[in-house]
Amino acid sequence: MICIKNIKPYEQIEQEEIERLKAAHVLRARLQYEKKPLFRGYTDKLLYVDLADSKIRIDDIPGQVKEKFIGGKGYCLRYLWDAVTPETRWNSPENAIVMSAGPIGGITQYPGAGKTLVCTISPTTDIPIDSNVGGYFGPFLKFSGFDALELIGKADKDVIIFIDGNKGTISIEEAPLEAGDAHILCEQLTLMYSDDEADRKNVAVVTAGSAADHVNISMLNFSFYDPNRKVVRLKQAGRGGIGRVFRDKRIRALVCKFSGIKADLNKPHNMSILNKTGLKFHREMHDLDGKQNNMRKIGTANIIEVMDAYDLLPTHNFKFGSHKDIDKIKSTVFIEKYLTQGAPDGCWYGCSMACAKAADHFLLKSGPYKGQRVCVDGPEYENAAGLGSNCGVMDAEAILELNFYCDTYGIDTISYGTCTAFAMECYENGILNKERTGGLELTFGNIEADFELIHQMGRGEGFGVIVGMGVKKMKEYFIKKFGADPAFLNDIGMEQKGLEYSEYLSKESLAQQGGYGLTNKGPQHDEAWLIFMDQVNNQIPTFEDKAEALHYFPMFRTWFGLMGLCKLPWNDIVPADNSKTAEPAKVPEHVQNYLDVYEAVTGTKITVDEMIKQSERVYNFQRIFNIRMGKGLRVNDASPYRAMGPVTEEEYLSREERYDKQLRELQGLDPEKMTLREKMDSTRRYRYEQYNRMTDAVYKRRGWTQNGVPTPEKLKELEMELPELLEVVNQVLSN
Repeated sequence: MICIKNIKPYEQIEQEEIERLKAAHVLRARLQYEKKPLFRGYTDKLLYVDLADSKIRIDDIPGQVKEKFIGGKGYCLRYLWDAVTPETRWNSPENAIVMSAGPIGGITQYPGAGKTLVCTISPTTDIPIDSNVGGYFGPFLKFSGFDALELIGKADKDVIIFIDGNKGTISIEEAPLEAGDAHILCEQLTLMYSDDEADRKNVAVVTAGSAADHVNISMLNFSFYDPNRKVVRLKQAGRGGIGRVFRDKRIRALVCKFSGIKADLNKPHNMSILNKTGLKFHREMHDLDGKQNNMRKIGTANIIEVMDAYDLLPTHNFKFGSHKDIDKIKSTVFIEKYLTQGAPDGCWYGCSMACAKAADHFLLKSGPYKGQRVCVDGPEYENAAGLGSNCGVMDAEAILELNFYCDTYGIDTISYGTCTAFAMECYENGILNKERTGGLELTFGNIEADFELIHQMGRGEGFGVIVGMGVKKMKEYFIKKFGADPAFLNDIGMEQKGLEYSEYLSKESLAQQGGYGLTNKGPQHDEAWLIFMDQVNNQIPTFEDKAEALHYFPMFRTWFGLMGLCKLPWNDIVPADNSKTAEPAKVPEHVQNYLDVYEAVTGTKITVDEMIKQSERVYNFQRIFNIRMGKGLRVNDASPYRAMGPVTEEEYLSREERYDKQLRELQGLDPEKMTLREKMDSTRRYRYEQYNRMTDAVYKRRGWTQNGVPTPEKLKELEMELPELLEVVNQVLSN
């Protein structure tokens, strides 16, 4: 096992090189401002940057926006709505990127409070995408005086936006020479904008990567400097192609500098409550982490073998739920051989969960950095499952290498894994061949082909650009260019609303099918992860039970996005007596913690119902935003059948005993008297019926029509009967 005390420092870029890069910068605009102090978590200021004419402006955030939208994701969606029209697409100049940390974001007393929410119109979904990311940029932006940042327009040359929160300056600088790959660029800019080594921890960078110039499934890296390793590390705003929009605007990077992190920077209402609540959780983490999840040793990848054991680990494009070689990539392999132990690995100050693990001095075997030793942030569970088992890559070092290149090229690991697995199944079925892929033999488990594919994305070449379009656009391309069967591709193409599925097998969990399919942005598990409640523990057996869960949990998790919080401290470690509570899945003690933290920061005491109402306002706003952009109806909530049941004979036969038993017990049929095709068809009909009945129940619980539209009555109940929302709702209801 590798310990942090035995890790030698990373080599730094030569200062002469930094000076050369800096000398090439050309100042386009500069604003000196007087920073408004925070009060109870807010500055009530928005930083607005129009890249087309290098315009910098500071706007007041109206009281109604603060009341209705709270912060974080709410602010992002509100300002994005105001920036765009129904005709706006991802590469339209008026498309905005909006970032906000929320009122609780930046506190150091309670774990997981350093998150930033980022929204834009997505190149893969054509509707608003939101992504939740760690790193220091969001809190630094807030402490520099801004509750949100809005970026619109397109620059004609690559630019860096630099915010110095201590000096009160904002500048836009042409930056012609900086690197394209994120791990180098973030190092360059951290050194460039810091005064000395001790000052590096006060610089945070946001950038994409070289692939963001070429592929839709690109993301943003948010940096933080790790003084133990003496290296810049990266966290990702991964979903929906935000990095593609970022680079289309010719933004090379955002840089925010702020020194003087203290416990009271949010100017909270009651520091005593804040300290007391945080201390209680820190004790739980200390006492229970080793007994429950080992998050401080492995991070979220602690569940790899657990998912495999419960037949939930996506394997070969979600065909199967387990893999015979799971021992090669289980969590203990990463703990014992690769991930450095004994470091305070939080992505923001004060996080005792410390789940941001890293593999230090990892030797790369391919690509432009072959032979170099690098710091790999990960793997998260999603990376291990998506880059690993879903593509048949049961090799820990290959997963870490792909993880690194996804990060530095700026490619979403979830989308990359799901896209590559889809391409591999297409290859397996003859839709693709070596001629069509430019020589890539994309069979499951072919590591060399996988490596070449990701490097093609980084270079903007070959078949990698096709895969980088995303599953939805790949399906369209394969149908048009190769005459592929649309029905088969729609069955196996694991996307919905244009977003690739995250890495959980949902076939045997109807609630999780809804947790993916009935989301606003597409199939991402951050809204509702209900597999264990539903499939394993059978805690929500009826449609009404599932509907209640698919109301409460998406709203509760939305609240994290409003506040600038990470969801992991809520339920990955639970109190010792949590199982004895009336609703253990909700972890009621931790819910109360959040209510206490909210009161401590903002001075406003709320109940659980009021917490859910805050989220409902923003959630319904986003649903109507989707409708405004041409989606957001029932037809858009349909799922690919692979997420619901066995598409191929191979799938059915791999779990034939299970499926035959379900035919007997659930449908009253005798599988002995049925052909394989008849059994598969009957299973499909039944599962579609169940999904539709659940959808009916969820829409009813959420106060929507059976077409998925929030009703005017629901908006009135939420005090969200805003004219612009009623206009959209009434128009679709009248059609």
